[in-house]
Order: sequence, then C-alpha cells, then structure tokens
Amino acid sequence: MNTTPGTRSESLRRLLAGAGLAAMLAASPGASAQDAPQPKLPVVRLQAGMHIVLAEVAATPRSREIGLMMRERLGANEGMLFVFEQPRAYCFWMRNTLLPLSIAFIDEDGRIVNIEDMAPRTEASHCAGAPVRFALEMEQGWFARRALAAGARLVNPEVFPGQAPLRKNLP
Repeated sequence: MNTTPGTRSESLRRLLAGAGLAAMLAASPGASAQDAPQPKLPVVRLQAGMHIVLAEVAATPRSREIGLMMRERLGANEGMLFVFEQPRAYCFWMRNTLLPLSIAFIDEDGRIVNIEDMAPRTEASHCAGAPVRFALEMEQGWFARRALAAGARLVNPEVFPGQAPLRKNLP
C-alpha cells in the first residue's frame, strides 16, 4: 500500500507485511499454474452494520492477481479484501475462480460505491463505478441478503484511510 508515513497503525503494517510474505510463498512454481488456491492470507475484521466480515487481505500485485482462484468454498462471513495503492476504477474477472461471488467496490472512507455479481470461470469485466482503493469479494448474494447496497459503509479505522478520525476516538 502507498501510505503517508505515520498515517497507519503498526498492526496494519504488520498485517500487510504478512500479506507480502504470503504472496512470496504463493509465487512458487506450483502457484503460477493456478492448479491450487494461494495460501490463506492475513485476515482483517470489517464491520458492515451489525455484520462482521473476516477478510483475507490481498495487498500485493501477485496476491491480487491470484485472489480467490481455485478456492472451493468460503466461510459464511469470509471474503477477500483487495487493497490498491491508488484510487482507480478497477475491474475484476473470474477466470479460474470456482465460486460465484459478489464484489463490493469501496472508497477510502469504507463506503460501497457499487456491487456486482460475478459468475464463476468467466472473463466478463466487473468494474468499479468510480475510483476506489478497495474491493471486497464475498459469496454471491452476501451483500443482498444483508440489505447492503451502494452507500453502505464498512468500518475498520485501521484499514480505511478516510476513517482515520475514528481512530482518535478509539480506546
């Protein structure tokens, strides 16, 4: 992640460093063929209203490239949070992804810009409706079943830079 020094907590730095290590392990010759999922990445806890998400963090180019490819299942509240250095209208596809997923494109404040449903093993593009720094993939329908739509907010002041003022109010 491209951050200004001192704006992130030490715990997020350690988490992202762990994501880098996981990405290096995933870059082994067997992983590049995508015949197996990448090793489990470090996890952050996000709150969406009264709902909790346990999201693996894909923060390196390699871990974002592999994503949830070849995974056969996700837990009920598990997903993958893609973290980008710069806000852009990123696009995703589902090549080698076995699970139907929903993806929420999220801005720096943790607000959902748009949500797209994605079919497995397809190359159709699913893009953010505006520049974002984050995308959260969950099992398909997860957001709809919880009445979460564009404008809803995910909370974790350690993850979303726009929530930095919230960190000051935490114990």
